[in-house]
Amino acid sequence: MQLKGVTAVVTGAARGLGRACAVRFAEEGADLVLVDLGGQLAGVPYPLGSANQLEHTADLCRERGASVVTEAADVRSLEACESVAERALERFGSVQVLVNGAGIAAPSGKATHEISSAEWQLMIDTDLSGAWHMIKAFAPAMVARREGSIVNVSSTAGLVGYRNFAGYVAAKHGLIGLTKAAALDYAPFRVRVNALCPGSVRDDPLVEGRMLAEIARSLEVAVEEHEEIFTRSQPMNRLIEPQDIAGAALWLAGRDSAQVTGSTLTVDGGFVAK
Repeated sequence: MQLKGVTAVVTGAARGLGRACAVRFAEEGADLVLVDLGGQLAGVPYPLGSANQLEHTADLCRERGASVVTEAADVRSLEACESVAERALERFGSVQVLVNGAGIAAPSGKATHEISSAEWQLMIDTDLSGAWHMIKAFAPAMVARREGSIVNVSSTAGLVGYRNFAGYVAAKHGLIGLTKAAALDYAPFRVRVNALCPGSVRDDPLVEGRMLAEIARSLEVAVEEHEEIFTRSQPMNRLIEPQDIAGAALWLAGRDSAQVTGSTLTVDGGFVAK
């Protein structure tokens, strides 16, 4: 029970890595505020997590003994994030952990000059500014209590480039920069900020993941072949599992990483070591 007595906020919690983190945190004793848009964004060419999926994540966490509230919020809106923080603090009194997991993989699949202004802005607003909005909303309470761990879910795309993914790569690189700067800002107050960089994560049906399939679609890779193709690029010859990422997030959230801040933890089977 590594998170007993802790309240954690997880964005992008309707499915995928957000759900995996939420469930693992619940197993370790945390109470949870689960945040997701719970609907569709204009310009995103694949279905996003639904309100029903968010409630299913909440049910899975409650089955593991967690006290859970759900929040439908668009992280692109600072006002929405501040409202989530206000309600979370009113309900639980304090928040010790924030996992910024909300993000989109597309619109992608275009050369840099072919990206429209709207497509670029959508990616930056969701994958980068969304994390900043949540930090801005929750950091003051963490600073006041002199405790907190913020985990920003970046990507190997935050460390290296990918062809035809300029918006995604720029946002995820920016998220690592935000992590380092915020870590220095909050270190005197014992609030830690770290980045988690997953590699190619298998679309586990248990968490209803579909990120890897969408990346494959953007790269014009046949969906029925995409897992095999991505596996070939992994030095350990297997895809990352959602539970691998949840375990890494748990370590960054917990007391065992008490002196870790401003760091980038890569869980990619050795991909960026090449």
